[in-house]
Amino acid sequence: MPELPEVHALVADLGAKLTGRTVARFDVLSFAALKTFAPPVSALEGEMVHGVARHGKFLDLGIGEVHLVMHLARAGWIRWREGPPPPASGRPGKSALAARLVMEPDSSGLDITEAGTKKSLAIYLVNDVNEVPGIARLGPDPLDPAFTEDVFAGILGTAGRAQIKGVLRNQSNIAGIGNAYSDEILHTARMSPFKPAAMGPDEVGELYRALQVTLRGALERADGLAASELKKEKKLGMQVHGRTGEACPVCGDTVRQVIFADSTLQYCPTCQTGGKVLADRVLSRLLR
Repeated sequence: MPELPEVHALVADLGAKLTGRTVARFDVLSFAALKTFAPPVSALEGEMVHGVARHGKFLDLGIGEVHLVMHLARAGWIRWREGPPPPASGRPGKSALAARLVMEPDSSGLDITEAGTKKSLAIYLVNDVNEVPGIARLGPDPLDPAFTEDVFAGILGTAGRAQIKGVLRNQSNIAGIGNAYSDEILHTARMSPFKPAAMGPDEVGELYRALQVTLRGALERADGLAASELKKEKKLGMQVHGRTGEACPVCGDTVRQVIFADSTLQYCPTCQTGGKVLADRVLSRLLR
């Protein structure tokens, strides 16, 4: 799933390619992905792209007087295409191609795809980005200068006994952090994913610094990369996420995982849980 650093890099890459260009048409092939009906997709035709922005993990293309907003979910992605698109293959809604933005004058543009059978990609065409429910509910952006350690401490204090992993991933608390970077932040901070969010000031400071170092480091690695390179870079930059069974790069212990109904988390027992292994089941607790 693209998270804040990848969407941030997509904004830079697509902004350079699209800003100032005119839309020929927007084709929707997966009708379940389109979550709005007004304005119609035909409203984009002949309009100029005036900017590309990010709201948490949402990608926002400003086109004419409307916004084409996308949330790529777990398996969605965007590919830049040079030249005219090939004919769409397969039945609508059954292929990986969900939508296609075609630009004038050479018909280059974006192919919006989603792999797998579980379809969660969401596309919105709105007059105001706050009409998108997920954007309206977003918490503060962790890269905003206003997101200070005191603001972060307030979020953790309000969350109380809630597990810190879930608090970091909750988009209403903090915008843009997902499963992968929450694993990485907690590993850098040397904290258990199931530690209660309410913690002392020293621990708040350590976690805040880990959050900033992790996200800004990922931004630096992704800076200047094309959309086609971002997935590989994200994977290479991970220390524990997606590395179950490998050696922790910090201490050499084996990276472990906990499997939930719809996701997994990875962690290092030595770095994060005092050597204790978390029970690999839903609502896991530290083994006694």
